[in-house]
Amino acid sequence: MTSLLEMRSITKEFPGVKALDNVNLTVAEGEIHAICGENGAGKSTLMKVLSGVYPAGTYDGEIHYDGKLAQFAGINDSEELGIIIIHQELALVPLLSIAENIFLGNERASRGVLDWRETFQRTEGLLKKVGLKESPGTLIDSLGVGKQQMVEIAKALSKDVRLLILDEPTAALSEHDSQALLDLMLELKAQGVTQIIISHKLNEVKRVADSVTVIRDGSTVSTMSVHTDEITEDRIVRDMVGRSMSDRYPPRVPTPGALLMEVEGWNVWHPEHKGRQVIRNASFNVRAGEVVGIAGLMGSGRTELAMSIFGQSYGKNISGTVKMHGQPVDTSSVGRAIAAGLAYVTEDRKSLGLVLEETIQKNTTLANLPGVSKAGIINEAEETRVSEEYRRAMNIRTPSVFQKVMNLSGGNQQKVVLSKWLFSGPEVLILDEPTRGIDVGAKFEIYGIINDLAAQGKGVVMISSEMPELLGMCDRIYVMNEGALVGQLTKDEASQERIMSMIVTEVVE
Repeated sequence: MTSLLEMRSITKEFPGVKALDNVNLTVAEGEIHAICGENGAGKSTLMKVLSGVYPAGTYDGEIHYDGKLAQFAGINDSEELGIIIIHQELALVPLLSIAENIFLGNERASRGVLDWRETFQRTEGLLKKVGLKESPGTLIDSLGVGKQQMVEIAKALSKDVRLLILDEPTAALSEHDSQALLDLMLELKAQGVTQIIISHKLNEVKRVADSVTVIRDGSTVSTMSVHTDEITEDRIVRDMVGRSMSDRYPPRVPTPGALLMEVEGWNVWHPEHKGRQVIRNASFNVRAGEVVGIAGLMGSGRTELAMSIFGQSYGKNISGTVKMHGQPVDTSSVGRAIAAGLAYVTEDRKSLGLVLEETIQKNTTLANLPGVSKAGIINEAEETRVSEEYRRAMNIRTPSVFQKVMNLSGGNQQKVVLSKWLFSGPEVLILDEPTRGIDVGAKFEIYGIINDLAAQGKGVVMISSEMPELLGMCDRIYVMNEGALVGQLTKDEASQERIMSMIVTEVVE
């Protein structure tokens, strides 16, 4: 096959850090090429070099595209040649329509006057290509994340894309939406569109990729082709982390103790849609030293349950009882929930879990400022000591606790969120999608932290969309459907088939 792209000996340095070290990447025309690696391995940096975000002259090495040396001064130069990148954080304007977003910066106009007829006609054709039935005039903020991702691809197709780069395209998608996106990638491949996918989901990589390049610590480790190599998840993982990980979940002998937390008869109504009940008479418990899972499809109410318990952060007309050590406690505000011994690690660490512009030091102590202050004045030396202690304990990879968290990889950001809540001294931690968007190496470290917490006698509630994760980590699993807990399974009873069977057969009245 003819090469469309060759990146040769790419080296990129930032002050004090070599992000890319002699990286080589060859992408054949018409193929889907996967790039895998741990968070911080250099994948996104490499794509920013390719797309011109880091312009020629700011890195060493050469880019050859379509047989010619390419030196991009900016992203417009790469887009002119049909190289389009779709970032993990979608770049759509929520209050504009689909049509306006697709042609934003590339408007259909004649003599300075927008041609809305052509705009809508072309949008209809593009939406048909990506399998969306929405009207071109539909506002972006009325679409789910999966459909927004399809709009981004339609936008790329409007620019005559030849090389489409998708950075973690399914990280925030449901299983159904993920499969629809992967199907679309295969359709685009059939139409001759070359694609690069960056993904941590190795089952998805195996499904769509023709070739896989693994990057570790800023260097190319291996490139495999489905035509000449046997590509297995174990082989990719070994190359990503530098060691074999035959056991994805660290072993733990469960030793559940006394009842720690009980939730009884929990009911929650939607904060905006009057009369719509979101959580229905939910009851569950957690023992000391136990990891309890909550399984369910997207929209089943798992996050709403967790947030409503933790300080009534979600919902209206909330009723029910939360008990700690058999005694009712007040969790009607975040401060009261923390005082009662609860902590909640949100699924959206960037928007709700961290102050991205602040340092690791400031974020670590945020949920327990009295722990580093006296008479209302923060002791900065104590704050530094505490954050350094958690940096070492959590193995947060950073040269300094004065580093802004926005500059950390996803796995290290998640460790900062965990540090913040552990410093608040909780007895029960509710972890909502604790490994979303992080690589297998960082996941293993997070699993180890969860096991350590259980060994210390903490209670852990783990919400996850990844059933293998729940099966590998939890002592008991509650199954949730349409806002109700429809059953529970012990570790020995639980399987993906039994969980799905409970979800689809238990009808909630």
